[in-house]
Amino acid sequence: MRWSGKKGSEQGKGRDPMENKPAAPPPTQVQVQIDPPEAEGIYSNFVLLNHTPSEIILDFARMLPGPTPPRAKVHARIVLTPHNAVLFMNALKTRLEAYEAQFGKIPTFGEPSTSRDIGFKTETP
Repeated sequence: MRWSGKKGSEQGKGRDPMENKPAAPPPTQVQVQIDPPEAEGIYSNFVLLNHTPSEIILDFARMLPGPTPPRAKVHARIVLTPHNAVLFMNALKTRLEAYEAQFGKIPTFGEPSTSRDIGFKTETP
């Protein structure tokens, strides 16, 4: 759209200034490559979280039972910007809600259990 040659308060009168903004670009599709070692994944049962003013740091570790005091070894460190950490948190929340909709609520330690089933089951004749 072109502005008229009028000066002062007459210039652009009656026109929406938002008309000049270009349309948002369509979302970009990203092709993701994952090599075999990364595709295997890394098991983690312990996560350490830390932050600086510009980063959120997640250390994924594995803690095995046995030694006293307990020890954990970090196998992967992920560093995110705070903005990307929020996006990750929202995506994880959405994925967990979908998981629970399909498989039921995920039990966590400290929550009361509705089941008394503990340990191995044996059938008695």
